[in-house]
Amino acid sequence: MLYPDSWYDPNVESLLVHARRNECLKKEALHFKSVSLNARQLCDLEMLLNRAYYPLDGYMCRTDYDSVLKACRLSDGSLWPLPICLGVDAETASGVSLGERVAIRDAEGFMLAVLTVEDVWKADLEAERIALWGDRPRTGGIDVSGIEGDRLWYLGGKLEGLSYPQHYDFVDMRLSPPDMQRLFSREKWGKVIGVQAGRPLHRADRAMLEEIASAHDARLLLSPLMIPSVYFSVDHFCLVRCLRAFAGLMPEHAVKLNLIPWFQRRMGRRGSLLRAIVNRNYGCSHMLLWDSGKMQSQNLQHSESFHAHMEWMAEMARLSGITPLREKCMTLDEASGKHTCSAKGCLCVNDHLAIVECLRAGEAVPDNLSYPEVLKELGRVHKPLSKQGFSLFFTGLSGAGKSTLAKILYVKLLELNGRPVTLLDGDIVRTNLSSELNFSKEHRELNVTRIGFVASEIVKNGGIAICAPIAPYPKSREEVRKMIEQYGGFIEIHVNTPLSVCEQRDCKGIYAKARAGIIKGMTGVDDPYAEPENPELRINTSEMTPDEAAREVMFFLATKNYIRGNA
Repeated sequence: MLYPDSWYDPNVESLLVHARRNECLKKEALHFKSVSLNARQLCDLEMLLNRAYYPLDGYMCRTDYDSVLKACRLSDGSLWPLPICLGVDAETASGVSLGERVAIRDAEGFMLAVLTVEDVWKADLEAERIALWGDRPRTGGIDVSGIEGDRLWYLGGKLEGLSYPQHYDFVDMRLSPPDMQRLFSREKWGKVIGVQAGRPLHRADRAMLEEIASAHDARLLLSPLMIPSVYFSVDHFCLVRCLRAFAGLMPEHAVKLNLIPWFQRRMGRRGSLLRAIVNRNYGCSHMLLWDSGKMQSQNLQHSESFHAHMEWMAEMARLSGITPLREKCMTLDEASGKHTCSAKGCLCVNDHLAIVECLRAGEAVPDNLSYPEVLKELGRVHKPLSKQGFSLFFTGLSGAGKSTLAKILYVKLLELNGRPVTLLDGDIVRTNLSSELNFSKEHRELNVTRIGFVASEIVKNGGIAICAPIAPYPKSREEVRKMIEQYGGFIEIHVNTPLSVCEQRDCKGIYAKARAGIIKGMTGVDDPYAEPENPELRINTSEMTPDEAAREVMFFLATKNYIRGNA
């Protein structure tokens, strides 16, 4: 179509089989073994089935895997930067034979494809790391093929698709590469710039994109770039809606918005090259590379790193047949209110960060930064702290005063009548949510993560979750923090009342039983308590009354703007 080496055959269709073959495979699958995919693997499967990963017609086998890691080529010499293999656990790998057909299913068991197994081998994670990063330590991203947990074995072979993974959101924006190519041909789009955006776009972005598109006489294919999840987060819907609003503000027929099932790997130059190939398969002639303008802002134009970067961009264009375009730095002219390109300007992401900061502070966003249509969508997610959900997470020894303090704060926060408040006390949770668990380390951590999950759902929906477990281990506390902070505030409060004071209180008599050897595994006696290193607050209830401790927490919440007023 647009490519000098005839990379993409416009007659190529998806790997979905016709209806009669589909029905036949469904009947035969009664005797197939099954592999259920995680969210990341579902993205790769869809990209294989819809031919975004053309020329691959299935999961790579060992010969292609080794060749790609060594030379960035498939065994037939075709350019390909990253392994696309099906990761499974050792039990699954040992249970399949070469030539056997395996049903590929989603998490709910719906069969999406059939894999004819041609190869089975253990992933060489060290070889993957070296291929991607060389001697540099891996600084981000995740394993190449979406490895999670114990899925350390790879299956390779050709795929027959029965259905794409199910989507219930924005179904009108999910055109496949063949569909997109036909659309570009029908509407006589010549040059197309692929723009993958991992954040909402604003006025500076529009000025930059219009300038780049005009310079190359091109249109724009815009798609969101998100880390996949089983149940899409609020951020996913916010990003798509913001981009839809942004596209609607652009000149007519200048932009097409389409959701590509990206698996955001963050794999350096090889990851960028894969993105170039995918863009090309969707019909693009150019691709925008974000953040390369950092080199301008850091005055590295004449440095070795700058020239190396430019040489790599030229090489990528030669290899992939798609021209990479660098993000430009934009400067706002105060007199005209317009953005212009400037070597001394700022990356557009800086405007976005400033906008989010304004929204979270409850301040008005300057008119010259963004558009009301985009801000409306952003404002639904980036609320001031006083309107966000948050969690008070108390941790400390039994008898430290956690439950008493949690109950007082439960009443005080209910009294403010601003958000729903839920109390997740340790004993209450043990009775109603974790009654089958014992007090082993594994079960204690499971109990805490269960509390964290419930609290994260409360916070996600704008409520306040007050949690008061002992939570003696740092691993589960950190997991809870990660679960909650993606939706709102997390305030860890270490109630560090000394063990001697807790034993004196001993209202349940459990310390006495532990000292007498009647019960085992008592936290602080014969089981360790690891104190939090950096909690938001530390409170010693032996030095203040419960009401004074509650006032200290309320003061903290007020100073951090989680609550309003003189609470």
